[in-house]
Amino acid sequence: MAAAAPATTELLHAYRRLLRAGLRAVQFSQPSRSTLTAKLREGFRDPRGTFDAERVRRTVWFLNAAAQQRGLEHRILKNLCRVHWERAREASRTAWRMRVRHDEAEKNRKEAKKKDPDVIKGTEYEHFERTIAMLNDTMGLCLR
Repeated sequence: MAAAAPATTELLHAYRRLLRAGLRAVQFSQPSRSTLTAKLREGFRDPRGTFDAERVRRTVWFLNAAAQQRGLEHRILKNLCRVHWERAREASRTAWRMRVRHDEAEKNRKEAKKKDPDVIKGTEYEHFERTIAMLNDTMGLCLR
């Protein structure tokens, strides 16, 4: 039996609770604040995403605990924000370099085709994503 879709007001309240708790947890610091809002928007705009009120409630508890003291929750959230910020920065930097150095990139692509494909390329964050997924499953959270 499929669960009923949540009401729009329920989604809106969940978004606002997560945003408020998250901003308090990162103490409104600039790189973390923009990363947090971007990931939260991405999560709520995901068409494949599911809504679980209990997971949202536990995540708000987690974020409130991160805001209250500099314990384990604070360090986890700090590292999450840092990794997502670095990934976004890395992606934007790569795209910029590709536009500026188009000829050099084309040359590198031709050389890469000649060599063996790099098996590590594209799997740098696989372990990180699995760890976050296991944390979410064991604690009933919805961190991204």
